[in-house]
Amino acid sequence: MFKKVLIANRGEIALRVIRACRELGIATVAVHSTADSQALHVRFADESVCIGPPPSKESYLNIPQLLSAAEITRADAIHPGYGFLSENAEFAEVCESCKIRFIGPRPEMLRLMGNKVRARKAALEAGMPLLPGSPHVLKDAREAEAFAREIGFPVILKAAAGGGGKGMKIVREPSVLAQAFSTAAAEAVASFNNGDLYIERYVEKPRHIEIQIAADEHGNIIHLGERECSVQRRHQKLIEESPSPALSPELRAEMGRVSVEAMRKLRYNNVGTIEYLLDEHGQFYFMEMNTRIQVEHPVTELVTGVDLVREQIRMAYGHPLRFKQEDIQMRGAAIECRVNAEDPVTFAPWPGKITGYSVPGGYGVRVDSAAYENYTVLPHYDSLLAKLIVYAEDRPTAIRRMQRALSEYVVEGIRTNIPFHRAALAEESFQEGNYDTRFVERLLASETGTHRLKKAIEETP
Repeated sequence: MFKKVLIANRGEIALRVIRACRELGIATVAVHSTADSQALHVRFADESVCIGPPPSKESYLNIPQLLSAAEITRADAIHPGYGFLSENAEFAEVCESCKIRFIGPRPEMLRLMGNKVRARKAALEAGMPLLPGSPHVLKDAREAEAFAREIGFPVILKAAAGGGGKGMKIVREPSVLAQAFSTAAAEAVASFNNGDLYIERYVEKPRHIEIQIAADEHGNIIHLGERECSVQRRHQKLIEESPSPALSPELRAEMGRVSVEAMRKLRYNNVGTIEYLLDEHGQFYFMEMNTRIQVEHPVTELVTGVDLVREQIRMAYGHPLRFKQEDIQMRGAAIECRVNAEDPVTFAPWPGKITGYSVPGGYGVRVDSAAYENYTVLPHYDSLLAKLIVYAEDRPTAIRRMQRALSEYVVEGIRTNIPFHRAALAEESFQEGNYDTRFVERLLASETGTHRLKKAIEETP
């Protein structure tokens, strides 16, 4: 097994990796910017190295600094977490050339799935269903319009090198396509330094379903069921759950089978998540693949009993999967709420010092967080403060448990989106499991939803 792992990340995911390594008997190295010197991942790791000033480009995205930190601490592997360099093929290649194991897929997998156009082509060749769209990067707005007329409006423009909703524009009529193309391309350049776009048919009321994959270096590939990620704002996920209330056992088995067969054809390795759109008729379509551990991985861990981060590290070292497909049984229900440091109404980031902090507890409650009392939420990074996850024997109980846990969560000194979560879970459509990716939009536009949100703000401790 690895002797020492450097975690090229920060916050709760760095802590999550440190905990998994400790249970495997592996020493850990935390890296940090000057602003993160008092962060929990720095305190809990066996060693720590400062890699630069607060801006990510000068610290957590600085490949030479990360490799220098690994070399001086004699780390034999690097875990990238999620975000930052976790899906960067160049980083993975440089790690391997320095004889440092990158805990993730091979660089060619990162490169293939990192470009959405190439990923779509590979998915199609591997037998995965796709929405109608352009088979290559669009040359200009005129070509985009030609494809749009061919596949029919509405359509959606997407950044070929992107994700997380950046460089995405929904177009419902030809007259606005040129402007949308220009705006999406500009966003893509700003976010990914790549303005390439592609186009596909837009599903009006889709559900966002993803399948968790685990693949070792010996050809063994399994799926660990699905996660429902339809509660999102501007393509940013807010609430995830497993299993999805939209999937029948038959549909779950089919999505899992298609996903595993495709990954076998592509010779994928390590953990990964295949994201699908599910339309109103129960048809699913490949959207993209994330070649890393996901933010929402805990809900899968709770319903399957599999420690995904531990398995990820074991597989990266070369150990075979400890599970066969028939060993994976989904039991009960798990829900995750992303607690962000942001205004619960406008969703504007809200950095600052936490003057009071108390997390919920009790049976079936898990909190993955790097926050503590007197911790300062920094403006330089993502606003994710914590992941609140609950598990119960069934979905109605899990919802009630999450409502109870949210009511106990105390964060003073800054604003958080806890009131939003309380309002969302009280919505009838969520409780019935009858929602799609426009759930948040409808909640914030309805009189009932805004009343619930206002009440939740007043009641939040």
